[in-house]
Parts: sequence; structure tokens; C-alpha cells
Amino acid sequence: MTQNPHIIIVDDEAPAREMVGDYLKMHGFNVTLCDGGKSLRGAIESGVPDLVVLDLNMPEEDGLSIIRDLKSRINVPVIMLTATASPIDRVVGLELGADDYVAKPCELRELMARIRSVLRRSTAKAPAAAEAGGAKAARDQLVRFGTKWLDLEAQALRDDEGNEHPLTASEFGLLKVFAANPKRVLSRERLLELANARDAEAFDRAVDLRIMRIRRKIEIDPAKPAVIRTIRGGGYLFSPTGDKA
Repeated sequence: MTQNPHIIIVDDEAPAREMVGDYLKMHGFNVTLCDGGKSLRGAIESGVPDLVVLDLNMPEEDGLSIIRDLKSRINVPVIMLTATASPIDRVVGLELGADDYVAKPCELRELMARIRSVLRRSTAKAPAAAEAGGAKAARDQLVRFGTKWLDLEAQALRDDEGNEHPLTASEFGLLKVFAANPKRVLSRERLLELANARDAEAFDRAVDLRIMRIRRKIEIDPAKPAVIRTIRGGGYLFSPTGDKA
């Protein structure tokens, strides 16, 4: 990016938004502070930001409604701040198009790291889209998983020849979560939370089995997985390049 990213912080609690705003300004970001959905819409009329940090729990208008309205207007990355929001609220937020979430009270260094990560992912799409020309929309929906491509829009797994390989709904749910969280260790509990499993207990018991089945479809050597790796004591990590870094 040629200029400092513009971040809008939306939180009805003045001390919280000012603390986050001051910290981001100190690290070179341009920051606009908003106390709710109305002021956010007003700020966006002056220019689309690079990212919005949005508190989910606000009395005037809840964050989920704001995300829904925001995503219907513009394509801007959103990181949710959640204090008392339930896992369902977080999952709904992600389904509505939010890119990540951080628990409140937040560790400011973690929030900044998440912001930079989301900004990298969103800006990386531009050169790939330009290279793709008219195929921009289709390419944005494709994620490489080892020997296969995951088509997020079609909810399909295909090889380089275009042949489709069957996926269950739960397998697609896991792959979608990994696609949104590359190079991040995800515990079974976090996978369960983000994959929006309806039967939590059954899903939790079957996570390892489903990942084993996914590995058979995407890994060069399923016995030595390099794309979806097991992190001892931590969970699983999606390594897009299949390396050990």
C-alpha cells in the first residue's frame, strides 16, 4: 500500500475506541473513531476505509446488523470485537462476511497483528485479480489445498484437470475455516466454533476423523501431511505452501 491504511474503529464505549485508536495511530495507521452504525455510515461517505474494527455488542444497533448492511454496500474487511457475544454470534458474523474476530478486552498487539494479517490478505487479491483479467471473481473464490483447489462459491473440491472430488458439508466447513485462517494454529474447539457445527459434541469427536479423510483427498502423502498439519498440544495448522515453516 502506498499510504498508511485507514482504519475505522466502531465502539459505543469512548475509552475503548480511543485506546485502540491511539495505539493504531502510534503505529502509523490513519484512524477514524465512530460510536455506532450511524456515524460509521457517515464516515464511509467521505471515503471507503481499508478496514473496519467493529464492536459486536452495542445498544443502538448491534454489530451483526451493521456487518450485514456494510457488506451490502461495500467490500471492506471487518474485524469483530466480541466481549459477551456467543459463539453463534461470532459464527454468524463470519458467515455475513467478517474476516476475523478478537475477544474484548483485547490485547492491542494481537489486534494489530490481526489487522495487518487481514490487510495483507485483502491487498494480495489485487495483483492476482489483475493477472486474471475477466476471471477475477472466479479466482477470488479458489484456494489451493495441496493437490486440489477448493471452490468456495461452488463448495466443491477439484483437481488440476477440473475433476470434482466429493466433499461432505462438514468437510467443506473445515476447509473453509482453514482457508480463512492460513498459517494459524486452530484448536479443535476453535474449529468447532468457526465451522458452525450444529451437533457440537458429535462434531468434536469426529474432527480428527474428518481431517484424516480430507488429507486423503489433498495431501501428496496423507501419512506425512504437509498442508494440514497436526500441531502437538495445539490443534491443526493450514500451510498453503505445504512447508514446515
